[in-house]
Amino acid sequence: MLNWSQLSFSYIPTDYNVRCTFKDGKWGDIEVSDSAYIPMHMAAVCLHYGQEAFEGLKAFRGKDGKIRIFRMDENAKRFVRSAEKMLMAPLPVEKFCEMVKKVVKLNERFIPPYGSGASLYIRPLEIGVSPKVGVSSSDEFLVVIFVTPVGPYFKAGFKPIKVCISRDYDRVPPKGTGSIKVGGNYGASLEAGEKAHEWGYSNLLYLDPQEKKYIDECGAANFYGIKNNTYVTPASESILPSITNMSLQQLVKDMGMNVERRQVPIEELSEFEEAGACGTAAVCSPISQIDDIDTGISYVISKDGEPGPITTKLYNRIRAIQLGEEPDIHNWCVILE
Repeated sequence: MLNWSQLSFSYIPTDYNVRCTFKDGKWGDIEVSDSAYIPMHMAAVCLHYGQEAFEGLKAFRGKDGKIRIFRMDENAKRFVRSAEKMLMAPLPVEKFCEMVKKVVKLNERFIPPYGSGASLYIRPLEIGVSPKVGVSSSDEFLVVIFVTPVGPYFKAGFKPIKVCISRDYDRVPPKGTGSIKVGGNYGASLEAGEKAHEWGYSNLLYLDPQEKKYIDECGAANFYGIKNNTYVTPASESILPSITNMSLQQLVKDMGMNVERRQVPIEELSEFEEAGACGTAAVCSPISQIDDIDTGISYVISKDGEPGPITTKLYNRIRAIQLGEEPDIHNWCVILE
């Protein structure tokens, strides 16, 4: 039996994954597999030209013992947008949701218990599998969805992180694939992330790839800042629309605060009372300090090194909805019977 309290955010084998193939212009039936491997031609388009997209979402064991999947429909819609941009056959939203529910139920014994802080991470993946040597779209596509139990993101408690700015790295080109969830974006960020760690930071805060004047993504997460009762988050066609960020914006409105999605100039960092990075893995990572490596300017967001009150409230609110501790007034969770 797994030690639920000792889980890290890494791959642990489970019993089954589910698959679906697009061939001859249509999607086939959902298949269940107990193999962790994909048989693939060595000339498959995904291996040479990066024709792929993926998603990440979670299932939770609630306070009432029920299984909740958080905002699955939004992941399904984003999966469609990514596929369309990559010239892949989009998996219908209904089929995506059916596959997710099936793979969660098949691996129910791997859903960590309520109170452990852990969850079941769900990873959908679509790849172009036709063998081709020329640069062109695949004709056949494979969707695989696997799951793995993961521990809480904050092992040592909910603590702020330090991030840095460097103009030597761009996450994506200005009109590239930044707004969709594809592996190439993450591959392109590996060197920058490694550099940030070498310099003693958790992540790199990217600037916009065109003018280097505005805040872009924070590592692989969306950035937000809070000031004057307002939640401010960057708007740009090079930023991935985070489902967590979308959820936080709704909760902020529920709290009577304002939301602004707009360009955020670097200089505005000095005005924020709180800041953070948000995404599926961590929900919110509060940011204590942002150091501009190139100019030597430090933006100290948290004077006492503690998470801000609004970030803490938002983090606790989303976790409570995911775990069935608070009413899900926006119907974000799908409960599996």
